[in-house]
Order: sequence, then structure tokens, then C-alpha cells
Amino acid sequence: MSDGTTRYAITLVVNGVVREAAVPARRLLSDCLRHDLGLTGTHVGCEHGVCGACTVLLDGEPVRSCLTFAVTVDGHEITTVEGLAKDGELSPVQRAFTECHGLQCGFCTPGFLCTATAFLRDNPVPTDEEVLVAVSGNLCRCTGYQNIVKAVHRAAEIQAEIQPGLTAETGPGESGRTA
Repeated sequence: MSDGTTRYAITLVVNGVVREAAVPARRLLSDCLRHDLGLTGTHVGCEHGVCGACTVLLDGEPVRSCLTFAVTVDGHEITTVEGLAKDGELSPVQRAFTECHGLQCGFCTPGFLCTATAFLRDNPVPTDEEVLVAVSGNLCRCTGYQNIVKAVHRAAEIQAEIQPGLTAETGPGESGRTA
């Protein structure tokens, strides 16, 4: 049985960069990101997986980093809020949240941004109801959600401008054209 001082070497691809850390078996991914790797954009709110502030993308899928042990994601790809922007340009979701004032204090925002990024990848033309369901696992105590929903729809519009032909039927990476 481990005495709690044993550390395990893990290698992660975080925001496109290979990162290594030596962590105790019970180190949470949120703590590994924040304390071991210095990526403080991932916020920890409830520490019970309820609020969604700690949401990151694990191999492209949203996960609660406060419920995930870092040793279990050894060898996997993690995207945090810091990794959403590319080449100094905000992602469509980040742009939309800014344009639509989808944040106030900002504490919950990283989790919403990661959640919305994965959601819009899989559903590029969502309905209001689909957006509400998608963000229902993230809690915000400031905004009332109206501008968050507007921001997700605006992000879908921005993505469609960047990737013409992207529809609910074609999905990401497809243009809707037939051979």
C-alpha cells in the first residue's frame, strides 16, 4: 500500500505540448494542471464534479478534472482553456463569449468554454434546447445564462463563417459536397 509519498511519472500532451510530471497516485488532474504544470486557467469550484468550472477536454471530450486522477490520463491529450486559442487568435467560442458578454466574474468561464467547444464540434447548428442541455452541467452564479446561450449560438455562426458548408448534417471536417 502506498504511503502517499510515492510519485508516479506521467506524460501528457497538454494544449499540444508534451508535458511530464511526477504525481502522487491520488493527485487530481485539476491539481496537476494548476500546481504541477502551472496552468491556472482550469478553475476548481465545488470539488465534487457538480459546478463544471474544472471542465477540460480529455482526448476531445469534456471531463471534470476535479474527479479525474492525473495518473489515469497518462499518455492522453488534454486541452485546457489556455489551449483553445490558436496562433494568438481567440477560438470562435472565446470570441463569441466576449462579443455576447457571456461572462461576468469569469470563474466558471473556462469550463463553459471547454464544454461549448466540444458541443459545437459535435453539433455545429444547435437549437436553443440543445444548447441549454449542453451547458446544463456548468453552473454560473452571475449571468443568468441568457448571454451564455447567445454566445454558444454566436460561436456556431462564427464557426460556420470560418468553415463554410458546415451544417448539422455534414458535421466538422466535411463540406457537404458529394464526390
